[in-house]
Amino acid sequence: MIVTSQSEQINRVFCRSEQIVVDLILLANFVATAVMTGVIWFVQWVHYPLLATVPVDRAVETAVVHQRRTGQVLALPMAAEGVTTLWLLVSRPDAVSLVLPWLGAVLLAVALGSTVFLSVPLHSKMASNPTADVGRRLVVTNWPRTIAWSARAVVCSVMLLQVVRA
Repeated sequence: MIVTSQSEQINRVFCRSEQIVVDLILLANFVATAVMTGVIWFVQWVHYPLLATVPVDRAVETAVVHQRRTGQVLALPMAAEGVTTLWLLVSRPDAVSLVLPWLGAVLLAVALGSTVFLSVPLHSKMASNPTADVGRRLVVTNWPRTIAWSARAVVCSVMLLQVVRA
């Protein structure tokens, strides 16, 4: 007969509860990344090509509305993705390979860096001095984000599979 102390039982429950929280963080990270991946592909194939066709006399109004509405839609998934990505760097599920959260973080940095250094300046130009070229450049310079978020979706899927199979 194996006898365990009350403190050992409490410790086991606590450790299991902590692992459940980390697993839920991983799930939230996957969902946020999946949302961002879906949005970026929609933007790449539908939205930006349409923005490139907006007549110059309507481009400023369109760009301002686009920026406001996009921010409203993406604020929550981007924040969730950022927080959960950082959390997974500090506390990853036991079954997840050490390198995958770091790879996911690097891919997120590429996506966000492309947003800050490529997309935001072009959107600012579209809102202040629109040209058809700016619209076309949005499509072309969006590819790093599209590829990075797509690769993140794969990395997050693999991490989730590692936990499910453990």
